[in-house]
Amino acid sequence: MTIITQEIVLRPRFKFEVKHDKEDLLKLFEETKNEQKEFIVSRIDDHVFIKIPKVKQHFWSPQLHLEINKNETDNTSTIHGLFGPNPTVWTLFMFLHFFVAIIFIGFGAWAYSSWSLDNAYGLQLGVMILMIILWLILYFAGRIGKKTGMDEMHLLHHFMRDTLRSKGIHKTG
Repeated sequence: MTIITQEIVLRPRFKFEVKHDKEDLLKLFEETKNEQKEFIVSRIDDHVFIKIPKVKQHFWSPQLHLEINKNETDNTSTIHGLFGPNPTVWTLFMFLHFFVAIIFIGFGAWAYSSWSLDNAYGLQLGVMILMIILWLILYFAGRIGKKTGMDEMHLLHHFMRDTLRSKGIHKTG
């Protein structure tokens, strides 16, 4: 019997260790910023952000966020990667999801109180159904957006991988 798991991953993540110092890795990504023009590379402290240039971006273009941490036990580092949409798009989608949830809960409470007082509650149920439909539309729009940005996610990942390999850096284990 085969068990198929369907995992819903909104923002795919990965993690691996390399046998290099954290500062060397951060410096490597800093250097790539000036050596190529295919991606925008920026660094803030231990975080590296790799993005598609504005002229090539579309609404669903992802970015790759890397956090590089030094391991205390030896001279290795852990790279945590997170693919996600543009922060503005992510904020918009989260706002819309919370808005839909708040409207649904508010009209649900109103429908319950109307029902318990033997008043009409058809309008409230209609709005609740509309919020469920709106949530499903948001969900599928997000899935379509993720699928639309999949090729760019691969480009970002290959760029990160190739940048590390250019200096002979490979995953451990």
